[in-house]
Amino acid sequence: MPEHIRQEPKVLVSTENLTEQEWLAYRRRGIGGSDVAAILGISPFRTARDLYDDKLNIALAVDDAGNWVALEMGHLLEPLVAQIFTKKTGLEVFQIKKMFQHPQYPFMLADVDYFVRLPNGKIALLEIKTTNYNAKDHWWKDGEECVPVYYETQGRHYMAVMDMDEIFYCCLYGNNEDEVIIRHLYRDREYEQEMVYLEREFWHDHILTRIPPPYTEDGSLILESLRRRLGAADKTIPAIQLDNDLSATMLRYLRLQEQKQQVETQAKTLDTEMQRLKGQMVAKLDGSCMAMGEYGGTQYTISYNPVSRTGITKDNLQKLKLLHPDIYDEYVTVSESRRFSIKAKAADEAA
Repeated sequence: MPEHIRQEPKVLVSTENLTEQEWLAYRRRGIGGSDVAAILGISPFRTARDLYDDKLNIALAVDDAGNWVALEMGHLLEPLVAQIFTKKTGLEVFQIKKMFQHPQYPFMLADVDYFVRLPNGKIALLEIKTTNYNAKDHWWKDGEECVPVYYETQGRHYMAVMDMDEIFYCCLYGNNEDEVIIRHLYRDREYEQEMVYLEREFWHDHILTRIPPPYTEDGSLILESLRRRLGAADKTIPAIQLDNDLSATMLRYLRLQEQKQQVETQAKTLDTEMQRLKGQMVAKLDGSCMAMGEYGGTQYTISYNPVSRTGITKDNLQKLKLLHPDIYDEYVTVSESRRFSIKAKAADEAA
């Protein structure tokens, strides 16, 4: 097989002296690595519609910054994490402060964190990540090392744009150099081909045509996206008429609701029986907080320990409001949520 001749990516712009707003404007000219997961419907952070709104710079009703502290911390810690990577691997890293563009697909952009000089003289990519201790488990699957799929797509996008065959990830999840995760991926051209196809489809079928993509993601992501797009509820907006599509979705929802109610009835029956058995066991403890022993070759421990919880009852909250309204107003926050429901009536009753 003849040796692959690397296609040099184009340079869209030097990022050395760009302001944040200028950098964001250039990012809107195409699809970046962190955008790909949303296009593929696997992002835990945003929907394809969110990405569409961002690329077209569509103003949102609620333009919140989300967890801006985590984002800022990640940015500030990048040089430190890169330094840890070099210390752990012995590999030299360097930056090229440019935004690159795929030579064949100009809508594919790459702003790479770091580059890695390999012992064989080739160059690899390095993506820096930070997370918290509880989220580090996302870097394992079934006991095997992995890269979270929403970060994997980012790396594979960068390899495609830069025409490079390897990428490293270095993720810091603690406050010392041993609390770091390092992963290494090789290029997968079959995966890449499908990914590029879906990116091109999104860019041409939605961004260039200004046709928003449908919501297909997890319900909580969709509702959060709608909250940002539509803002607070406005009860003055007239009711809309059911169409075939909405009616079909509604009927599917009602069928699932009925199935859920049946399962919940069964679960309630089981819970009632479990509570009865629990009462019998607590009675046999006879005031003790614990029972231990072996049965059938297995060691069991039954515990019934006291648990303290700090809180305020609804009655006391009402008293606080009446007797100390200044304190109540200072510390109590009122939040708005929206309750979803479907009511059905026979057509002749509704007339």
